[in-house]
Amino acid sequence: MESYPAPARPIVAEMVAAAAREPARAVAFQGAPGANSHIAVSQAFPAALPLPCFSFEDAIDAVRDGRADCAIIPIENSLHGRVADMHFLLPESGLVITGEHFLAIRYCLIGVTAGAEVKEAMSHPQALGQCRHWLRARGIKPIPYPDTAGAAALIAEMGDPAVAAIAPPLAAEIYGLPVLAEGLEDAAHNMTRFVVLARGNGPVAGPGPFMTTLIFEVKNIPAALYKALGGFATNGVNMTKLESYQRGASFAATEFYADIEGHPDDPAVNRSLEELKFHTKWTRVLGTYPEARKRGED
Repeated sequence: MESYPAPARPIVAEMVAAAAREPARAVAFQGAPGANSHIAVSQAFPAALPLPCFSFEDAIDAVRDGRADCAIIPIENSLHGRVADMHFLLPESGLVITGEHFLAIRYCLIGVTAGAEVKEAMSHPQALGQCRHWLRARGIKPIPYPDTAGAAALIAEMGDPAVAAIAPPLAAEIYGLPVLAEGLEDAAHNMTRFVVLARGNGPVAGPGPFMTTLIFEVKNIPAALYKALGGFATNGVNMTKLESYQRGASFAATEFYADIEGHPDDPAVNRSLEELKFHTKWTRVLGTYPEARKRGED
């Protein structure tokens, strides 16, 4: 908790205490109170007790240790791409993806004094990237910080009118700061996708539609990816996301993260996964969960 700026600590302490009394209702999120992840918890789990955690690892540990029923973690943004490190943290977490949530992202410039000339803006690198055109047009220097709402709490502690924070409007409300400008995001469609992580769940049932998230490593041979993905094409399974990343320093074996539409119990999906396993070194399903938003829709 000492990692949070001073204005955030009593609020965090109160939320942590409430979650400790009812861990079955607690939903962990990364960031200080007022962050986008805090808003996502409130939308996805209205009856939950939000549990702030300073880092993604802390949020994952809270679920693994039983201090929270689940965690809601941002994984990708429509403007700035995937959230750094999540492709490594998800497989290593030992948790299962049980749901997803989409949050429209709206940022404002939060300062100490209304009308002051702002020279620097502090926020999470994702937020700075989503507002980079707005900042550049005004000659404001971006300053990276681990959390959007935490940046708002920090500028309240600093008291420097020339330094502002980029954060959701909720952060300004929580820390009693004036909003200097609104609508900083570089596109109106700015959207972040969150995934819900839990210790485990039984077979996912219901009417669907479902999404399935998986990771796999291809063999180091020519046309390895082409062969691995062939089963999805021949069985008519839609792959909505495919991203590559490398682990270690060999630069030889490439791992892939993928989202597909459907449930492993669907015959077409089952056949696709079996063919994928045949053409890869290993395949691991990270979770099957209800689709929160139809892909391809605005």
